[in-house]
Amino acid sequence: MDANTPSSSILLLFILLTVICQSSASRNETNHNVALFINATEASAREIPKTMFGIFFEEITNGGAGGLWAELVCNRGFEAGGSNTPSNIDPWSVIGDDSYVIVSTERSSCFDRNKIALRMDVLCDHDGPETCPDGGVGIFNPGFWGMNIELGKTYKLVLYVRASQSVNITASLVGSIEPKTLATANIKASDVSNWTKVEVSMKAKGTDARSRLQLTTTGKGVIWFDQVSLMPVDTHKGHGFRKDLFKMLKDLNPGFLRFPGGCFVEGDWLRNAYRWKETIGPWEERPGHFGDVWKYWTDEGLGHLEYLQLAEDLDALPIWVFNNGISHNDHVDPSALLPFIHEILDGIEFAKGSPKSKWGSVRASLGHPEPFDLRYVAVGNEDCERQDYKGSYLKFYDAISRAYPDIKIISNCDYSSEVLDLPAHYYDYHLYDHANVVFEQARKFDKAPRGGPKAFVSEYAVNGDEVGKGSLLAALAEAGFVIGLERNCDVVEMACYAPMLVLENPDDTKWKTDAIVFNSSKVYGTPSYWMQHFFKESNGGATLLNATLQAGVESFLVASAIMWTNTEDNKKYLRVKVVNYGRKRVTLQISIDGLELNSIQSQGWIKTELTSADDMDENSFEHPNKIVPVKSLLEDAAEEMDIMLSPRSLTSIDLPIYPNSRIVGFDSVL
Repeated sequence: MDANTPSSSILLLFILLTVICQSSASRNETNHNVALFINATEASAREIPKTMFGIFFEEITNGGAGGLWAELVCNRGFEAGGSNTPSNIDPWSVIGDDSYVIVSTERSSCFDRNKIALRMDVLCDHDGPETCPDGGVGIFNPGFWGMNIELGKTYKLVLYVRASQSVNITASLVGSIEPKTLATANIKASDVSNWTKVEVSMKAKGTDARSRLQLTTTGKGVIWFDQVSLMPVDTHKGHGFRKDLFKMLKDLNPGFLRFPGGCFVEGDWLRNAYRWKETIGPWEERPGHFGDVWKYWTDEGLGHLEYLQLAEDLDALPIWVFNNGISHNDHVDPSALLPFIHEILDGIEFAKGSPKSKWGSVRASLGHPEPFDLRYVAVGNEDCERQDYKGSYLKFYDAISRAYPDIKIISNCDYSSEVLDLPAHYYDYHLYDHANVVFEQARKFDKAPRGGPKAFVSEYAVNGDEVGKGSLLAALAEAGFVIGLERNCDVVEMACYAPMLVLENPDDTKWKTDAIVFNSSKVYGTPSYWMQHFFKESNGGATLLNATLQAGVESFLVASAIMWTNTEDNKKYLRVKVVNYGRKRVTLQISIDGLELNSIQSQGWIKTELTSADDMDENSFEHPNKIVPVKSLLEDAAEEMDIMLSPRSLTSIDLPIYPNSRIVGFDSVL
């Protein structure tokens, strides 16, 4: 065939395009060869604070109510609809139409701080002309988008009831699929003319993650209910924390717990701000409050005492963020702050005071006589630019410093690039932005002032559109930023991701992503959660080494090196962490100086990698382990060797160190 025919031309064009595409693909797959120099001498080494990485827990996206706090009933005290009657009892619903039963609310509770109770007028009876329908009439509660009831597990139902006649009430746990009834308990009483507390145990004979609690009767009359609680018996240590969510937090080995917010502390208006005194004492007596920033009601089962207990159970130091008389829309003039200051001093005494002190004795009466190890408090949240913050801050600072000189105080005002004109032990820094911006902030603290207060990076996360519901790309950008924090641990003493927990809820789109996603029965970590696992060994006495990448790779590569001890087997490791934010593979050529000759074992090198085929990949309930750290052994390693880094990846390499090896210049054995 003539080469000049159209068919020949098309064939030649196809071949040419194929060669070009292959050449382009070859260029895209070309490795970067990058040198990493690690100086392990004494002059290079720097101790990492034991509190370097921790957890921020805020009551947002039902992280507490409906989440970590294991209460299954939503709006257990019927208070969520407000203090006026009649009121909305959502998510409670009525069983039976209004020819059989009428449900309303009254201000007739026996609890002074939460006066709303539910009144149920039963118009039908178990026999006679107005017979109740099969199964009776009553009310049901679906919990927080379904109650997870599990076969063989026991649940404790507590409620308060009152009636002018005898009562015969059936409490049922009812599933969404057949067979529906998973557990029942019968509540009979001949005299409940006064409010009466009822407690029953219910053992499940089936499993359903979308169950509900029903209270029904076939007896005519009026019944009042209040403070209806259903809790699984097997919470963490009996402290009320949902076990699977607690484990997810504990596995991060947090050095501290920052609580309870965040904007939750401030409120849109001060009348809805978090007040710690309203959250202690018997759960039935806690009034709860509407969090007007995140737009949902909390019964405050997870209160000031429980937060402190959570920190203790996590082996983490508590950091209490308190309201300083400022909300998003109003504030208290500094001249009128004294009652607010007294409230915070009382809160500190409650946490760490002697059991013989006024508020320490209250703590002791609630079952915790020993003081909690409270060392840090934060004056407000993101308030530095709000009216009168600095004047208010100084009043809190002076009062706390006089009463508790050992307490470290955290200011909301940023000191990372300018002189702080307030006394403080730490300053708060928050970062939320697109992935590329967050990654670029890896060098944010390289030139931060080395004197004065240390930084507390108490909130960071990628929150641009590229985050999806928790993408690999977001986690890599955050990892680059966190490596930068670790490298600057002389000026950054604490850091935590935000937010931590989200209940998957089709009605709530207020926040794009959190580290841990859960529903009533399942939980998974996003890539941002697993990213944090790479840093948990930095807490507890690790040493930062000087790690220097060759010039010109800062736009896509960030690295650090630490020396750490595995507490499980007491073995020592040199760990290298590297983020490859680029789209090409990288051959990392590692050189280590400053260790005694042959200090590094040639066997047992562990490579851990977080990556995926697509940087927008996410984990999900269907595929919870799509993006998780993957470990592999590197054989025949040496003190100078090449490590392959995948595109868009976070990688750590743990190098085992021989016992009794020394860092050159150190007198102590590693």
